[in-house]
Amino acid sequence: MNRQVVVRRVVFLLLILVLLAAVPSSLRYAYQHGGFYIFSKQFLFDLPKRLNGPGRFRFVLQPAVAILLGIRAGIADGRAGRLPYIFNLLSDRKRRWRLLKEGFAHVATLVAVAILLDAVAQWLILRAIYPGAALLVGPVLIALPYSVSRALANRCVRVQKPAQTT
Repeated sequence: MNRQVVVRRVVFLLLILVLLAAVPSSLRYAYQHGGFYIFSKQFLFDLPKRLNGPGRFRFVLQPAVAILLGIRAGIADGRAGRLPYIFNLLSDRKRRWRLLKEGFAHVATLVAVAILLDAVAQWLILRAIYPGAALLVGPVLIALPYSVSRALANRCVRVQKPAQTT
């Protein structure tokens, strides 16, 4: 088994353990407050707290890594002559599931790390971990930067391709 597979398995195992460990406190919060944290006013109130303190560096690091991975995938798409990923995903019904699986494979570990980092930041800032919030906030930090950078890199490669052949 190669090192990358081992790292991926460890990350996903940690993710599952953290989320499972957080379920009892999340259910307790739901019972005490009459609803889940992610659907509460407290969640909206706590969002700005994530921008300060121990968790703020991830707001730079996670999008930066997502942008680099998006550029790498976009260059590969452009060189292969494929349309931008999002456009392909929306327009090619026959290959949609394959494209989704391919896209997920590119960012699966990054998404898992984003969720883990959000859970750690919640613990450091709020002294509690809310799985729903971690599952929402973590991936949001990488989805948009990854998608946009992949599309732009693809476009740049496709625009430059004809110029290189002449």
